[in-house]
Amino acid sequence: MKMFKKVLTGTILAGAILTLAACGQTGLGNEGSGNNSNGGTTKKAADELNIGVSISTTNNPYFVAMDKGIKDAAEKAGTELNVSDAQNDAAKQTNDVQNFISQKVDAILINPVDSDAIVPAIEAANNANIPVILMDRGASGGEVLTTVASDNVEAGKMAAEFIAKEAGKNAKTLQLSGTPGASSTIDRGKGFDNAAKDTLDVLSSQSANFDRATALNTTQNMLQANKGVQAIFAQNDEMALGAAQAVKAAGLSGVIIVGIDGQPDAQEAIKEGTLTATVAQQPAKMGEIALQAAIDHFEGKDVEKTTVSPIFLVTKENVGEHNW
Repeated sequence: MKMFKKVLTGTILAGAILTLAACGQTGLGNEGSGNNSNGGTTKKAADELNIGVSISTTNNPYFVAMDKGIKDAAEKAGTELNVSDAQNDAAKQTNDVQNFISQKVDAILINPVDSDAIVPAIEAANNANIPVILMDRGASGGEVLTTVASDNVEAGKMAAEFIAKEAGKNAKTLQLSGTPGASSTIDRGKGFDNAAKDTLDVLSSQSANFDRATALNTTQNMLQANKGVQAIFAQNDEMALGAAQAVKAAGLSGVIIVGIDGQPDAQEAIKEGTLTATVAQQPAKMGEIALQAAIDHFEGKDVEKTTVSPIFLVTKENVGEHNW
């Protein structure tokens, strides 16, 4: 009788394991359309694809240009898009990506609000076999097909070197950093800090969340707390333009202000002399490259793990040459 119970128990356990294995295979193979159950890519033409796109915010010309680049490329290719605006809210972005997964899109393009907070959403897409492509900012975990971005460390370095050249060694400098946790904030700050440590006197560094109005208020406070400021580095153009307003309101002149992005307002400000320089990126091109990476993946082509988009230093001498 005891032997019969052992055999029966063993049979039940074996059956349960086989059932769980079968359930696991079904869930893994059928959730998304990016890969089949054997781990290969299900080939599809560009006009058969439905792509989810999560933009960190459309309250910034840079990301508006990126969004337009994706949409223009999708229209040419005949690819269907489902675009969401995270409104700079990491929790909303996670929900948006989860919605794309529920809709069983073919791939998801993400411009992360926060490089740490986006990881669970990427992992959820991984579990559903939906390829993820990151734009402009990286992520701290999860598997991605490719990351399309500028070299943000190099951009920060270029800004520091330009300020040192124009304002001189040990120039008294302020830094406006971006959204805490965003990879672009971390990388631009790293590039700037490494280049500035032996060449500039950085009096203060504070976050203004990549926002113009926030930068205006933050810069006003920093200028009151720090005398003799010669230069301001802002990790994006929106903050640089806010800093320029603060400098003007304080009645200061000759302060060097450098941003990153190369947006149209910044280029116009350089022409007018209220902004000194910007490190121009190519957001529309980034969006176009990201969408093409998804198309290439479903056509069975190899996709590089990292695609570097070019950057250019823009000053009064070459303003207008690197427009979006």
